Amino acid sequence: MTLSVRHTPQLAALPPLSLYVHIPWCIQKCPYCDFNSHQIRQGVDEAAYVQALLTDLQYELPYIWGRAVETVFIGGGTPSVFSAAAIEHLLNGIRALLRLQPDAEITMEANPGTFEREKFRGFADAGVTRLSIGVQSFDSAKLAALGRIHNGGEALAAVEAALGIFPQVNADLMYALPGQSVAEAVRDVETAVATGVRHISAYHLTMEPNTAFGHRPPANLPADDAALDIEEAVHRTLLQAGFEHYETSAFARDGQYGRHNLNYWQFGDYVGIGAGAHGKISSHAGIERTTRSRHPKDYLAAMQGRPEAAVERFQVAADELPFEFMMNALRLKQGVPAALFAERTGLPLAVVAHALGTATSRSLLDADPTVLRPTALGRRFLNDLLALFL
Repeated sequence: MTLSVRHTPQLAALPPLSLYVHIPWCIQKCPYCDFNSHQIRQGVDEAAYVQALLTDLQYELPYIWGRAVETVFIGGGTPSVFSAAAIEHLLNGIRALLRLQPDAEITMEANPGTFEREKFRGFADAGVTRLSIGVQSFDSAKLAALGRIHNGGEALAAVEAALGIFPQVNADLMYALPGQSVAEAVRDVETAVATGVRHISAYHLTMEPNTAFGHRPPANLPADDAALDIEEAVHRTLLQAGFEHYETSAFARDGQYGRHNLNYWQFGDYVGIGAGAHGKISSHAGIERTTRSRHPKDYLAAMQGRPEAAVERFQVAADELPFEFMMNALRLKQGVPAALFAERTGLPLAVVAHALGTATSRSLLDADPTVLRPTALGRRFLNDLLALFL
């Protein structure tokens, strides 16, 4: 059954707004990575790219005029390949163009392979409040199998240094790695927990199309049953350590949720600037998606001449909004208030009444009508739950 929506979206108020900044370069492309990232071969003109980002943001201003920005996320690629001076120039430019909230969360991704203590201090001085470190594992052999340029000792040193510099730190871990046992996966989690980090993202290694691993999967990948055992052990270890499993892949202690990603999951708005960046902007006329040219050369050329040539904009059809909303909101363990559906899509909840009834009858959704919250079964079979809203 295909969901049919005969209503025109009408937003009573605009949602919170975030800014995503994409820096697409990395030292070496990881074989599992399907993000828009490009290996550095002949150096990068940091100043030219930062200027392009600020030109891009200026081009976007009429679509978000006067709106405050709650969070900023600098992702990649590996943003930490840029100098602290370049990041400072970028953030100063953002502050000059946008109404950034005084308590804005400013996250930046970093990889241990580009770790320098003084550089981390420079990022913090520039205004970064939260560092997200791509650890993946503390096991050097597993890191080599993943094509990472750092080892376990460097990963640990990067996390420990960041904890002494930034108010908030996230450690990214991967599990179900080639040849990985339950004990090895648990050891990675225990090592991360022992550092005192209060946010951990734990991702199942997947073979994405159009990646090196997608074309040629590594040997000794855990079978499905073994991977499920590893996942359950990872989650159990984090819960026993006092972490809250608040989103499909995210765990936090002491309420240190990632505010930027929470805005995504609650179907908030975000401006996306940089090569290959995506955005979502609401207006009283509806909801618009934006994409930027993927290749850095094309993006830079456009931003130096005709910025609009690098940007595609399209209206999200009313029929697509329920699935888009649920695809984000139902990743949250506690779900969202049912009223948020109308607030963020501009559609009455009645348009998904049949799908909600089916999901509830199959024990995939909580029966409480005031919330949209997946059950444990719904979280386990999330794709089946989401398919009801297509």
